[in-house]
Amino acid sequence: MRSDELKFLVIAQDLRISGTSEGIVSRSFLAGLSQVYPQSRIDVVYLRNHNNEDRLDLLPVDSIKSFYLEKKIPSYVILVNKMWWRLVGTSLNDSYHLKNYRRIISKIDFKEYDHIFIRSSGQEFEVIRAARGLPILERSIVNFHDPYPIVWDTGSNRLPRKTEFGQFKEIWDIVESARVCISPSRLLSHDLEHLYGSSKKFYTLPHQYRADVFEKGDQERIRKKEKEISISYHGALQLGRNLQILLDAYQNLINENSYLKAKTELILRLRGGNIKELRDKYNGDNILFLKPVDFAESSLEQKLESDIIIVLENCATHSNILVGKAPFISSLNKPVLSLSPERSEMRRILRTEEYAANCSDKEEICLKLKNLIDRCLERSVFESPFKDYFEPENFKCHLKKILE
Repeated sequence: MRSDELKFLVIAQDLRISGTSEGIVSRSFLAGLSQVYPQSRIDVVYLRNHNNEDRLDLLPVDSIKSFYLEKKIPSYVILVNKMWWRLVGTSLNDSYHLKNYRRIISKIDFKEYDHIFIRSSGQEFEVIRAARGLPILERSIVNFHDPYPIVWDTGSNRLPRKTEFGQFKEIWDIVESARVCISPSRLLSHDLEHLYGSSKKFYTLPHQYRADVFEKGDQERIRKKEKEISISYHGALQLGRNLQILLDAYQNLINENSYLKAKTELILRLRGGNIKELRDKYNGDNILFLKPVDFAESSLEQKLESDIIIVLENCATHSNILVGKAPFISSLNKPVLSLSPERSEMRRILRTEEYAANCSDKEEICLKLKNLIDRCLERSVFESPFKDYFEPENFKCHLKKILE
């Protein structure tokens, strides 16, 4: 069989089109895989826990078997688990949930495939964990989008729970058994090798963005900017992302400079907690809190109306996770301001310090933001923030190295 006539199986958990980070990168991964191996067969097993319309018809694959897994757990399991996890240190709720995934994965006829990818989503890693102990795992390339359990995420601010030590051991077993382990970030790959105490190398396969696997937005529906320079952040508030310091910095700029107040706006489309508190404190003529919209509309609005794109990393001592929307932001080829800690994957891949500011330093954020605004007003030509890091050729090189 020629190298471009391979058979791929991808087990995915999130192929949503609505704008979740994993939905964006998993859909784009399938498109990238198809582009690198156009003569190959790509089959997908989709284990979803939602009933969204995911437009699977847009994906360049040969077949998709979709399974809906109910999140609901029987009341008797929940009742027994209240005592069980305290006594034993494992969760019956968790085990019941994983059993449903495991039942489907165990029935997959995987021996006909040359390469198998397993991609989980969210904070529970159900698809990866459900493969533990199954023969398919030894043939699989397992993608870690975050550390697991979530308490080891650099944005977490709590102590480990009793059940998480058992879950940590599960992941250690999975790492040891998997054919290959990968992550989208070089820093995360480095840290996971040490976290799981494994001699196995974690390879890095950067996230991708392919516009053709998403619906097209309606230009008539998007919000038109009302100031000459529009600064935007569309995303979630979670795991230590510090939006408030950006709002304080921007507010200082426009309060001290009437010209910037007349020329700029900050547009926020947020998901997550504490939005009402922020809106009550900061909403005004220049800072607008708007409702979140689906990815088709959000992406088009940023493409046509945004001048400066804000990226928020978690503001812990370091951030080893690659922001899921980074390749989309790269595709816009617009100036970026990433609020990042000193040790950060975004800092590592950004091509100039002009695009990064310390997420705890309001003065630096003010200086960097004002510099970008001034250059936009001057119609300066900006260097591409990520250069070729998210280009298809770079993805191809990383992928082929993993499949060797």
